[in-house]
Amino acid sequence: MTAIFPILPGLGYDVVRTPMWSTNIQTAVSGKETGVGSQSYPRWQWSLTYNFLRSDSTAEFQTLVAFFNSQQGMLSPFLYQDAEDNAVTGQLIGTGDGATTAFQLARRFGSTAIGFIEPMFAPNIVSHVYINGVAASGWTASPYDSATPGVITFASAPAAGAAITVDFSFYFPCRFLADTQDFSLFMSRLWKTDSLKFISLK
Repeated sequence: MTAIFPILPGLGYDVVRTPMWSTNIQTAVSGKETGVGSQSYPRWQWSLTYNFLRSDSTAEFQTLVAFFNSQQGMLSPFLYQDAEDNAVTGQLIGTGDGATTAFQLARRFGSTAIGFIEPMFAPNIVSHVYINGVAASGWTASPYDSATPGVITFASAPAAGAAITVDFSFYFPCRFLADTQDFSLFMSRLWKTDSLKFISLK
C-alpha cells in the first residue's frame, strides 16, 4: 500500500502550488520558434511550510519526520490530498459505445469554458457512478496500487451514447524533491520547517 501524506495542524500559508510542463523550443536560423511538448498533462509541484510541529504528546514533529524517513526522501511515492483540489461531483469521464467497459477517472480544473481536464490515478472514495444521470451498479474502481490505477470498470458495457459521470475524491501520487529536509526547534517542543517540496507522478 502506498503511504498517505499526514494531515497536520501546523500547516501555514503560503502553500505554493506550481503546474509544470516540459517543452522543447527549437529556433530556426530565421528566428522562428517551434515548440514540441513532451507531456500531455502537467505535473504539479507543492511547497509547504509548517509554522509549528509539536513534539509533545501530539507527536506532530515525530509524525512528519517519520513519514519523510519512511519514504527515504525522494525514493518512494506517496499520496497527497490537496486541501482545495481533492474531489469532484458529476464529472464526465466518458461516453459509452456499447463495447467499452473501462473508463479512466478524470477531473476538470476550472470552468467548463476554459477548464483543463486531466486523468486522476489515485481515487480516494468513489461515492457514485451514473449512466445518463441514473445511479449505476455493477462497477469497480481500481486503486492507485493496481495495474490499472483510477479506472472504473463496468460488468457490462454502457450503451452507445450514454454519458458516464462520477462523484469521487482523489489523491495526487507524489514524491519528495530532496533527500534532506531541515527542521528547526524554535521553542521548547515546538519545531518548524520551510519549503517541504514534492512533485506529482504520472
